Amino acid sequence: MSCPICGKDAVKAYHPFCSRRCADVDLGRWLKGAYAIPAEPVDDDDTSSLPSATPSPKPH
Repeated sequence: MSCPICGKDAVKAYHPFCSRRCADVDLGRWLKGAYAIPAEPVDDDDTSSLPSATPSPKPH
């Protein structure tokens, strides 16, 4: 398996990366928000899709 950051062979100690440096580069990308799952924006005023806030009855 090759390192997803630089393409060198992965090292077991830093799997799936080749070095601590590449692992830190990846972590930095996560922390800065460079990796994201695409999604559609949510309209905060549209509550029609939210579940009801009515509490369910307690069992006796």
